[in-house]
Amino acid sequence: MKTVVALITLASALTFAEAQSVQGTAEGFASGITGGGDASPVEPADIDELTTLLTSTDPQVIVLTKEYNFIGSEGDTTANACQSWGTDDACQDIITDDCGDSPSVTVTYDAAGPNPIDVASDKTIIGVGDAGVIRGKGLRFRDGATNIIVQNIMITELNPKHVWGGDAISFDNSDLIWIDHVHTSQIGRVHYCFGHEASHRITISNSFLDGDTPYSTSCDGYQYWGMELVGADDQITFKKNYIYKTSGRSPALSGSTLFHACNNVWEDNPGHAIEGDTDGKGLFEGNLWIDVANPGDDSTFTAGALFTSPDDSTNAQCEQYIGRACQLNVYDNSPEVAWDNMDFFGEFADEAAVAECDDAETGTASVAVDAGNTL
Repeated sequence: MKTVVALITLASALTFAEAQSVQGTAEGFASGITGGGDASPVEPADIDELTTLLTSTDPQVIVLTKEYNFIGSEGDTTANACQSWGTDDACQDIITDDCGDSPSVTVTYDAAGPNPIDVASDKTIIGVGDAGVIRGKGLRFRDGATNIIVQNIMITELNPKHVWGGDAISFDNSDLIWIDHVHTSQIGRVHYCFGHEASHRITISNSFLDGDTPYSTSCDGYQYWGMELVGADDQITFKKNYIYKTSGRSPALSGSTLFHACNNVWEDNPGHAIEGDTDGKGLFEGNLWIDVANPGDDSTFTAGALFTSPDDSTNAQCEQYIGRACQLNVYDNSPEVAWDNMDFFGEFADEAAVAECDDAETGTASVAVDAGNTL
């Protein structure tokens, strides 16, 4: 009798996994992505099988129906850390040897956090409902990894007390990747990190960058480390994402990134959002800024080029580059920013690389509710 029940349970699990498929299609730079394609869906039994499937050279459709908890799986690490932002328990420390004039402490943190899974090419990762959670370890796309879809999962609890305790999602020399309906929270360092090697054709959509944290550099529950974009010639479409309770670097256009931000919502930020100090290029249109002290001015963005859709007359000039006028941003209890540099628009190689963008009222109406692992 037990054998029959086990077979029925296995058959039900397989049927459930096989029923899962990607919802929607990627817009902007990652248009045309196929991921694992028609590979037979599989539900990993545990963290070891999940890691094996993600790093496999074969196309895979990987269905997550439960939590995969990496915390404790690789033991602990003890290291020196600096209390650079204060000694209160709500303050983050930073794992490094040279503390200068800051107090130095010995900390023990989870070893899995700083060691992300290197996802191989031709993968689709799909979470079911809100059950697909990866705890204590991030995902990384590098060394030529391409054609990868990540949809409807949560990545959380990567040593949130410690800077350098782990990044949620990172890219370095990758191509054609779609991150959709992903919730990242309680991250030690950066939610989205782009390394120095170029990553092309990346789309991040409908995702929740959740900066609400028990530990922060400001010691007040607002995470500073949002998005670090230091890559050479990265191409990123950023659409319908919810960026909540950050205080800086959301994004930091610190490389020569080409960044298109459309119909996103930034909410509750007592610091700044956009920053950059090199050759970053950002087109921001149809976005909503709610209670953001500084969406980005010349004190935070000191080089590169920004266009923040300042007025209808200027926005109409977008048509000659992207085939349509740009959409006005909306500012709710937030100061308006009026960057009008269009010199980089020619770097959008064709109009298909530019996601469609609704007006801010229409395009952001449900973002705060729909973003994250809500499918």
